[in-house]
Amino acid sequence: MSGLATPHLPYRADIDGLRAIAVGSVVLYHFGVALPGGFTGVDVFFVISGYLIGGLLWAERAQTGRVRLGAFWLRRFRRLAPAFFAMALVTSLVAWALLLPFELREYGKALIAASLYLANVLFYRQAGYFDAASEDKPLLHTWSLSVEEQFYLCLPLLVLALARHPRGLVWTLAAIWAASLAACLWVTPQNAQATFYLFPFRAWELLSGVLLAIWMRGRPGPGPAWAGWGGLLLIGVGFVTISAQKAFPGAWALIPVLGTMGVLWAGAGPGVGAVLRHPLAVFVGRISYSLYLWHWPVLTLSLQLRGAYAGWGEAALWMGLSVLLAWASWAAIEQPVRRGRLGSPRALLGFVITASAAALAFGTAAYLKDGLPGRFGPEARLHIAASGDFLQDFSRCTTPGDGPFAGLEICSLGPDGPPRVLVWGDSHLRAMHEGLRLAATDMPTLAIWRAGCPPLFGIAKSENSATPAEDAACAAANSRIAAAIAATPSLARVLLIGRWAYYTEGTGIGLDAGNRIAVAHPGSGTTGPDALARAVAETVPALRGGIGPVFVLAQPPEQPAYDSRLAAREAAHAGWPGAAPPVTRTSVPRDALGPRMAAARALWSGAEVTLLDPWPALCDAHTCFATRDGVGQYFDTNHLTNSAARRLAPLLAPVFEGLD
Repeated sequence: MSGLATPHLPYRADIDGLRAIAVGSVVLYHFGVALPGGFTGVDVFFVISGYLIGGLLWAERAQTGRVRLGAFWLRRFRRLAPAFFAMALVTSLVAWALLLPFELREYGKALIAASLYLANVLFYRQAGYFDAASEDKPLLHTWSLSVEEQFYLCLPLLVLALARHPRGLVWTLAAIWAASLAACLWVTPQNAQATFYLFPFRAWELLSGVLLAIWMRGRPGPGPAWAGWGGLLLIGVGFVTISAQKAFPGAWALIPVLGTMGVLWAGAGPGVGAVLRHPLAVFVGRISYSLYLWHWPVLTLSLQLRGAYAGWGEAALWMGLSVLLAWASWAAIEQPVRRGRLGSPRALLGFVITASAAALAFGTAAYLKDGLPGRFGPEARLHIAASGDFLQDFSRCTTPGDGPFAGLEICSLGPDGPPRVLVWGDSHLRAMHEGLRLAATDMPTLAIWRAGCPPLFGIAKSENSATPAEDAACAAANSRIAAAIAATPSLARVLLIGRWAYYTEGTGIGLDAGNRIAVAHPGSGTTGPDALARAVAETVPALRGGIGPVFVLAQPPEQPAYDSRLAAREAAHAGWPGAAPPVTRTSVPRDALGPRMAAARALWSGAEVTLLDPWPALCDAHTCFATRDGVGQYFDTNHLTNSAARRLAPLLAPVFEGLD
């Protein structure tokens, strides 16, 4: 029976020290410390995992001629599952109390995916790891755990299949490593999201550790000191030179991977190994798994409550809480379970099945019940409803491959047939979609919208929230629209919808003040309001000559201090210790908007257009309201909800009247 005992690799304290560097860089990066490439600590973890797991499987194959899959996966469960489910339980309880319904709904999806080791696939299909929205996802960090679990599923099966052919196994592993690396290098410039999250593009990092473990087996002593110091330097270089703006992983990932391999090769000896074996580094390394598990939920959920940290001191306190939770998890869960003091293998398997079922049940309930909105009071639910009242049905939108509108996304409204009305605008058109749909019930209508793109000919824009390619696409699309109008003789009227004050002033307002845009009229060399005036002077006659009467929707009043999601969060968290003080307001005096809106209206003062004014429906004589009669009118500072758009449908009636 002793021949069937599971092999164990000699303990190396330096590897715990390397884990400390990896997890420390990730935690510091996430908490906003100036370490632009700190996220590459995950790549260090990948190589370490490959080295340890690959070394264990290779040793078992060498000693027994086979791999016991059940025993291997049970060890993985014992190592990873209890601490994960403890984190998931606490995070779910806090999420239930803290997250808004649409956030809890998304959390439920993430919990399901993480419990099934598919979190990386889910987050690949959602927003990017480096997006601001990532801070609304308390389980985003589980993507890397899913990559490792997929590795733990595939590698032992491959080793088992080729256990009696060691040379063939090595060549197979090397071939998969090369294919994965080549795919990563090739696909990253085209789709960095895929290569960041998906296992096939990350497999080469884990296999780098596997191949290193196989190569080192049987070799006398550690590698040369220069390999360790050079590897540590490479890891550090990655921390300070790689950033979210790079095409990562791609070739950039070679820096932390090669660095980690160098440290693993030499770390068992003196030199860098002596540094990594420092007691503090070893301690952090031992709690590294739990620290990785806990730090991200602590960060995201504390920001949900606080809005933003008061400074570095507060960030340090939340980091300290992460370390405290990690130590408790390591001492009370990881250590006893790994040493077998908390039950037999059968009990462990039963725990994993039960915990997985509970997590799946909670996640499913949160998802199917739309985030359980009944958890909150009436005021919070009003703003919650407003935040959810901004989804429109774009099933009738297409991007033709040929014809006048080839390459442009166009949306049909009203009955089928040659379009009689063109509605052209920016994201404010999207916000008005439901009102337009009601107004265009009997008239074939074509809508074209592009966020942050003034619906005017001859205008160029540069926006801080857009890429240069998106800025260029705005001008290109507007030029194609001009050509398409000439080739669509059925059009008889046009309605322009835009955030005109944003374009005249060059900035947002209030909570939206950080958004900035610069407009220019290259044909005349003018910029700002003068450029817009030139563009209006060109656009209106062109539209009247090519289509017919031109209608313009005057911009609805902005709500500088309103955002439905933030207002909902403030109402939901009222009374919580440490909750951020409220900053939102649900109304604004008309006079406060006067100068800004006057400049926007002045754009059309000399143009032959019919101006449609939404202000009477959204304001009284003195005040404009973000909520009215218990219904949210605004999604954020400037976009209307669907409810408000439907209220404005009668205002749009003149655009569609009198046409056959």
